[in-house]
Amino acid sequence: MNQRAFTIRIAEYERLEDLSDSQVTLVKKAMDAAGNAYAPYSEYHVGAAVLLENGEIFTGNNQENAAYPSGLCAERVAIFYAGSQYPDVPARSIAIAAMQEGIFQEQPVSPCGGCRQVLFEKESQGGASLEVILYGSRKIQVLRQATDLLPLPFIFKKGD
Repeated sequence: MNQRAFTIRIAEYERLEDLSDSQVTLVKKAMDAAGNAYAPYSEYHVGAAVLLENGEIFTGNNQENAAYPSGLCAERVAIFYAGSQYPDVPARSIAIAAMQEGIFQEQPVSPCGGCRQVLFEKESQGGASLEVILYGSRKIQVLRQATDLLPLPFIFKKGD
């Protein structure tokens, strides 16, 4: 039997001001996007902001639908929007923030499994690390690469 161990590195910060200027900008855009989420059923508002290699920033938020599960998560909305505008430009960073009743969560929000897979694939497409910033009002976590969120991704190759 072979065994493998996975190491995930997460940098944790207590204050937004401890991040770089570009990280702060991205987090603030994710926070703004959360405020515009369409979440009448869960009342859980999530925002995401994606920074592309060319400097463009795209935001997204969760979009719910009465015909559950027809809605989409904030991360996928942002990633797919960026990809529709710049299909060949790699994503370099994504920030995610969530709130309920107008108050941001104290602890960072982590992407769902489907979003982790999308982030993995976007990172793979870009050929370089996709930084992930998870915002919480009392703690902010920064992962150097999206693959840290999904160490065993689904990989499809024709002919395999």
